[in-house]
Parts: sequence; structure tokens; C-alpha cells
Amino acid sequence: MLVAGVDSSTQACKIVIRDAESGELVRSGRASHPDGTEVEPKHWWEALQRAVDEAGGLDDVAALSVAGQQHGMVCLDSSGEVVRPALLWNDTRSAPAAAALVAEIGARAWADATGTVPVASITVTKLRWLAEHEPANAARVAAVCLPHDWLTWKLRGTGSLDDLVTDRSDASGTGYYDAATGEYRRDLLRLGLGRDDVVLPRVLGPAESVDGPGYRLGPGAGDNAGAALGLGAGDDVIVSLGTSGVVSARGERQGDDPSGTIAGFADATGAFLPIVVTLNAARVLDAACRLLGVDHEELSRLALSAPPGAEGLTLVPYLEGERTPNLPDSTGAVHGLTLGNGTPDNLARAAVEGMLSGQKVGIDALADVGVRPAAVRLIGGAARSEAVRRIAPTVFGVPVVVPEPGEYVADGAARQAAWVALGGDQPPAWEGGAAERFEGSPSAGLEERYREAAERYLPRLDRG
Repeated sequence: MLVAGVDSSTQACKIVIRDAESGELVRSGRASHPDGTEVEPKHWWEALQRAVDEAGGLDDVAALSVAGQQHGMVCLDSSGEVVRPALLWNDTRSAPAAAALVAEIGARAWADATGTVPVASITVTKLRWLAEHEPANAARVAAVCLPHDWLTWKLRGTGSLDDLVTDRSDASGTGYYDAATGEYRRDLLRLGLGRDDVVLPRVLGPAESVDGPGYRLGPGAGDNAGAALGLGAGDDVIVSLGTSGVVSARGERQGDDPSGTIAGFADATGAFLPIVVTLNAARVLDAACRLLGVDHEELSRLALSAPPGAEGLTLVPYLEGERTPNLPDSTGAVHGLTLGNGTPDNLARAAVEGMLSGQKVGIDALADVGVRPAAVRLIGGAARSEAVRRIAPTVFGVPVVVPEPGEYVADGAARQAAWVALGGDQPPAWEGGAAERFEGSPSAGLEERYREAAERYLPRLDRG
């Protein structure tokens, strides 16, 4: 029996088709998405079709699940047409709306209600932006869903808004769903959109399914929950270095951090997935490559040729604003530049150390609530860099385990689809692939130096 898992990420659509019982990969496909923080959803649908074609079709598939980028606002009118291009998680135009929403009822009230204090990425803030800046479009909205919800609905093919479905993990990132009770908070939806008379997707259980075109459709998942399921991570801390940086770990209760550092999301198994998200991860290295005129392999070589700490050169990686800390209008900076340390290898090292130091904030935040890893699982595109793998233990202060490269989000969706197809109380126990372990001594003074550089931004924090 074959099952399929889809990862509709910010940058591309990936699909894997696997054996339901063993998890063995049978075939796969991929298609790119357009760049930008505002995207017409039709591009996701077209990319899915291309990826499916490349993977040899779905005629022999028994079940399929879609995982995808979280938070993106997809608004539909009464006929099921998209009202306006979707605002993605990394679109920061709703930062003032987020600050206003927090000020209206307080950070503690938000944390208690949904486990998360709204920042610009969260869907409810984008709805507030829509209501304030495009009232005509807001008036047309008959249903609100997320990217993976919309793709699942398109695959169903009914066209009825009542057939929209989602899962706990993605719903928990909207800002108007309480995963602890399993209920939408329409009062919070009303704070965002100005009304609550819209259709919201039905939230399916972890192994619940609906009819698809010849196969079962699983509930899907947010990308972080999908990756955790695909890795079989259990209670391990995961650091994912993709477009964004994500530090996460499975938990048994919904988080309620009023500082907003930890988002109390749900996972794909019925538990919770407290996470800390930064906007800046792999693309910090992309920017360093452009600045130095090198490719990623050469950037890695340069970084490893520099001494730990880059001779005092410090790169603060807030290149696209930042979510943790909440600095949506910030920019990056280089501190400590001298005639002696201003070399390509030191700049390459500072880029890697700065990007990883941004993620160390998340590891420390989870440690503050009792999650203290003996090692960290490192995944994502940037984890392919030799420099990142070898420098990460010196920044994180613990060994780093790097699984072999894979499409972990799509694999998690496929494992969920197998759970749907096979039944049972738990997802099938697929055997994991090989992993490499890296160790290293903490770089003396690096954490303090990075913290001092980052703290120069703190007066700009919105503390409303």
C-alpha cells in the first residue's frame, strides 16, 4: 500500500510517495513557488500538480496528507474564490496590528487563550490588517483558511466552504484557536477581522480523514509539526534552519508564555509543540555569499578557516526584521569590525555564528521552561553546510546530531497518511535513516558578545 505526503513550503512544493508499512521511498517530485511574502494561492495548486506529475501521479495511492507553511492568510468569498493574494507568515506589514491586538487585551490574556502572543506572522494580525487597510476585501470574506487547508480543500474538489478542514497543529498558529480545549475562539477572530460570521475549517483529529478523489485525505499539519513527525523526534529538541529558524520540542501541555518568545502550538499526534521562531536563518548565509561573491561551499570553507569568534567580528542577523525578539522593522548589523579582522573568512564565520546565535535564543528559552537537551537535532537546508554542522555545537553548547538530508515535512505528512490508511493508536514506526554527530567546545565569550550586540536593538522593542 502506498501513501503520499506533500510539503507546500514557502519556496516549493515537494511530494514523497512511500510504502505505508515500511516507509520506504518509492518516488518523489518537486516544483518551485514564486518568491514574495504575498502570493496568489493558485501558484501553490499549480506547483502541486507539477510535483505530482513528476512523482508519477497518484493513481496507486491509498491516502495523502498535506503539510505546509503556517499562518498564511487565505480568504475566500461566498463562491469559494480567493479574495486577495495570501499574506504569508513572513509578511511583516501587520506588525502594528499585532501590537494593537496585544495592547487591547494584554499579552497574558492572549497566552492564556491560545498559547501564543500575536506577532506579525500570526493569522489574526493579518486579518486585522485586512480589515483596516482593505475594508472592501474584508467585507467579501466568507471563509478564512490556511495554505495547507486550502490545498486539501482543492484536492477534495467539492467547492463547498463547509468542506474546509484543518488540523490542530496549523489551527494553533492562527491566534484564534485554543488547542487545549479544541475550540475556536471566535471572540478573538472578531478582534482581528471585526466580525466572526465566517466559515472556519473543521479541525480533524490526528488520524481522522475525509474523502479525496480516489484516496483518503488526512488532516495535514503545519510544517514544524510535520517535520517532527517525519523525524520521529519524540521529545528531542529540533533546530530547523530553513527560510526561518525554528527551535521546537514536544510537550504534554499547551504553553502560555506571556513574553511571546515561546509559541504554544500543537503537534500532529495530539500533544503540543512549543516553538521559538526566528525570521532569519538560511538566507543569512545566502546574503553572506552574495556579499563575498562566493557559493555556499566556498562560504563554508572560509568560515572554517577563521578562528572561533571571528576575531571579534559579530554579525547580528536581523536581515528581514525579526520575530524573536519582536523587531519587525530591524535590519542586520556588523559590530567589532577592525582593520585586523576585516577579512572574508572572518565575515563568513561571523555570518554562520550570528545565524546560529539567533537560534540559541530559542534553545535557551525552552531550557527556561525545563527543556534541557543532551543534544540537538539539526535539520533544514542550512544544515547541509559543513561549517554550520561543525560550528553549531560551539554555539549551542551541546552536541548536534544531523540526520541524513531529507524532506522531513513531506515525510511527516506521508507518515500521517499511513496512519490514516493503516489505522491504530499511533503512527507507524518507520525506521529512521543514518545520522552524524558533531561535538565541540563552546566558543569563549561568543554568547556574551552576541547578546551585547543584539541588546543594542532592545530600546526599539514594542512593549505594548
